[in-house]
Amino acid sequence: MEKIDLLDKKILSILSKNARIPFKDVAIECGVSRAAIHQRVQHLIEAEVITGSGFYVNPKSLGYSTCTYVGITLEKGSMYKNVVEELLHIPEIVECHFTTGPYTMLVKLYARDNEQLMELLNGRLQGISGVVATETLISLEQSIKREIIVSVDE
Repeated sequence: MEKIDLLDKKILSILSKNARIPFKDVAIECGVSRAAIHQRVQHLIEAEVITGSGFYVNPKSLGYSTCTYVGITLEKGSMYKNVVEELLHIPEIVECHFTTGPYTMLVKLYARDNEQLMELLNGRLQGISGVVATETLISLEQSIKREIIVSVDE
């Protein structure tokens, strides 16, 4: 990855606080042209420094009231990619991580209620070849949700 300079960091800092801010406003705050901001942002996207933008949908507004983290233990760590392929077919799973520690994988999912959660666990996750155990942690409240801080002081 190419080095990110101070202007890139300033742009990232502004956009991470408000991704919908017009480029002209970013340009004014950075003291450069709108074209320069557009070029920099495009370069940051191509370099995969910026990996997405968009709107966040509140799962509760769609009837998904239960946010759950599930630790999954696999028979062998080498089965990870095959299990991920199966997990991709479960739309309620929104994140999946290959981890160290007591679990091979950690997934985040949303369920409408405890009945659907039980179906997802017993009927879907535990039926995947290679899954030997699951441990469920239900989130009672999300207290912090933010992007990594982009420091422009360096």
